Amino acid sequence: MRLQVNCEDRLGIARELLDILTSQQIDLRGIEIDRVGIIYLNCPEIEFEQFSHLMSQIRQLDGVTDVRKIQFMPSEREHKELKALLEALPDPFFSINLQGKIDLANDAAEMLLSKQRGDIVGENVQTLLGFNFHRWLEKEQAAKRSEMVVIAGLDYMMEIMPVYVTDESEQSVLASAMILLKSLSEAKMPVAMRQISGDNGFEHFVGQSSRFKHLLAQAKKLALLDAPLLIQGETGTGKEMLARACHQRSMRREKPFLLVNCVSMPDNAAETELFGMASSATEPGKKGIFEQADGGTVFLYEVGEMSAHLQIKLLRFLQDGTFRRVGEEREMKVDVRVICSTQKKLPDLVAAGAFREDLYYRLNVLALVVPPLRERPADIVPLADLFLSQFAQEMQQAKPQITDDLASYLSQYAWPGNIRQLRNILFRAMTQIEGSMLKVEDVQLPENESMTLINEENLDGSLDEIMKRYESGILTNLYRSYPSTRKLAKRLGVSHTAVANKLREYGIGKQ
Repeated sequence: MRLQVNCEDRLGIARELLDILTSQQIDLRGIEIDRVGIIYLNCPEIEFEQFSHLMSQIRQLDGVTDVRKIQFMPSEREHKELKALLEALPDPFFSINLQGKIDLANDAAEMLLSKQRGDIVGENVQTLLGFNFHRWLEKEQAAKRSEMVVIAGLDYMMEIMPVYVTDESEQSVLASAMILLKSLSEAKMPVAMRQISGDNGFEHFVGQSSRFKHLLAQAKKLALLDAPLLIQGETGTGKEMLARACHQRSMRREKPFLLVNCVSMPDNAAETELFGMASSATEPGKKGIFEQADGGTVFLYEVGEMSAHLQIKLLRFLQDGTFRRVGEEREMKVDVRVICSTQKKLPDLVAAGAFREDLYYRLNVLALVVPPLRERPADIVPLADLFLSQFAQEMQQAKPQITDDLASYLSQYAWPGNIRQLRNILFRAMTQIEGSMLKVEDVQLPENESMTLINEENLDGSLDEIMKRYESGILTNLYRSYPSTRKLAKRLGVSHTAVANKLREYGIGKQ
């Protein structure tokens, strides 16, 4: 029960109100006094007869002009209004106390971190967001600042704002801080903000399988070296993104990263594009890709498609970093790291005479092999969740939740187009979905592509690795028709335990 007492501003009136409450044995939970002559009382609920008697006694006090029952005390109303306002914010919001712990977080923050409110409140902000709060207090004097962060694979602009209040002596005192995360897409991001701290680009990679973690650990080591790097993998596996991350983590990150698509580059213009053109009487000289990237990285996409003529030119450049512009005698020297990607097997091209053997060994100093998505099914649902978050941001709509059936369905699909195909399939589903849940019927997957076939491309590795891939393909396809371990065990004529162990090993079934 909250009461608003309108009264004259006279000495002793608050004391007389408290005496009335004491005489009726009513507990006082809180009192607030307004400067304009209003006293607010917070008491437990009482019976109607006692309430009527209380109101009568208060009205009889000298100086009281009105008394009424209200829903909230002023401080309660302000707190609830502020909380409702913060909850309505579409961007994740956090209130931080002076110990660097989170006091308040909104629904958007819950959704971003995939945590319950109780698990967020009381947590250290550095643990959750990587922001060193105490350093901000001591070294930066709690000044407002903005910085780029990557959370759950998405880019955000983190705005940190100090909250000052006025004390009794009218002095401003730091009471807390607020953190607001504003989503940022790569296309809208200022170029200067793309220099990401921390792992320098690897934060955007999402996955939890052992193969994925091994790839990232290996890539982070090789990124720090300065030798040529060859990235191999099927189409759509993210080779270009991995190359960019390696550049971002290297000592060359402040210099350019330039991409050359060896597939789409016409041979007659390719040499000029790569090495530049000499000055003439009518035309000024033109810098080539290698000259523009001096100090940085050149990424040769699908190097296996490079013509024989360009292979000779590239081999000479890799030997000592020197080249000549087309039509020029003077040699130039630049410092460039070359990263290449290919979905073809270069040793096979070498054997067929389509790729120079000496160039292959020049390029294959350091190597990374990106596994196809079908060989790391544990990463499919985390990737799908990331893509849905990105699409929700771009379309400015709520992010749908993936049902358990759809998670299982996606994990069992072979994904011949790998990550690119997964992203495209989910984008199409996102444009057509109605409701808050993404279900199996919302996703259109070509049935004939779900089969894992034995061909030259998946005969890599030892016999044991080949047999495991084949076994995984059989179980994946049969599980769709026999979606329980007992039914599948009966179909295959083996024990229930053996099938359960195999399904667990390959990540088949519900996640």
